Amino acid sequence: MSRHEEEIEQLKASVSCAVLLERMPPVWRLDARESTRRSLKYRRGAGEIVIVNHDGRGWWDPLSEAKGDIFTLARYLDPGLNFAGARRMLRGFAGLALMFPEALHTRPAWASSVPVARRWERRRPLSRGSPAWRYLGERRGLPDTILVAARVADVIREGPNGSAWFPHLDGARQLTGIEMRGPDYRNFSAGGEKTLFRLPGGHGPLPRIAVCEAAIDALSLAAIEKMRRDTLYAATAGGMGPATMAALAQLLQGAAAEPAGLLIAATDADTAGRRYAARLASLAAQAGVRFDAILPPDGLNDWNDAIRALTPAP
Repeated sequence: MSRHEEEIEQLKASVSCAVLLERMPPVWRLDARESTRRSLKYRRGAGEIVIVNHDGRGWWDPLSEAKGDIFTLARYLDPGLNFAGARRMLRGFAGLALMFPEALHTRPAWASSVPVARRWERRRPLSRGSPAWRYLGERRGLPDTILVAARVADVIREGPNGSAWFPHLDGARQLTGIEMRGPDYRNFSAGGEKTLFRLPGGHGPLPRIAVCEAAIDALSLAAIEKMRRDTLYAATAGGMGPATMAALAQLLQGAAAEPAGLLIAATDADTAGRRYAARLASLAAQAGVRFDAILPPDGLNDWNDAIRALTPAP
């Protein structure tokens, strides 16, 4: 190996992608509430997100195809850099420590070593009048009809402190992770992987696929549309990693075989939502499936805002 190659490998090993995000102006800020030890979510401007993984050696943009190692990140942050310029710049970051909170180094009490499927099995199904039911009905405006349908489909279970847990399933319908939302809490299960939350509107083939950013948005859209029987209401829990892309590709393969096959991007009305919709449009085009994008009405930001606007205050 030449000295040139040795330096490249040394920089890849000694410069964390998180360090570059935290120290290269304009700096990115860690979203600690949506980060885990293995997946650090950084934000900058509106709709700008970068996920750092592989213990700081890798990164990806959940709203685009961009991903790679520390060298591709340097050039992603400063498109004017060539490879040699990136190498010179990275020398100044070698060995620098991360600045994210020490809390991320320690597993919280709920994030035990218990497999995610076991954690799901231990939680009670959603029941009428429970703290999770009241949170979803009173705070989130979801009607009883949707909560009953979700209970029948077993796509909501009761977490601690009045939170609701929403399962993510892969193409084989195996549980991969849990999206968690509560009155003062949101997270994704430690050790889990984001694929797709799925609420079927009916039985049999579901040629219409509506993809939202969060499970509560998917439930809200289902309520607004009165649970169309031809629709699968899905959510990605923000962003689209490789496992989510694989799950979507499988759904689109099935939709492509249906004359009525249609992918709908039901996103938030913001910059991130537009980028999200553009990525879904690209996936639909690749699969040969018709595409549409819908936004919350009346200038509202997301679909939960829309259902709450329709729901009388208790």
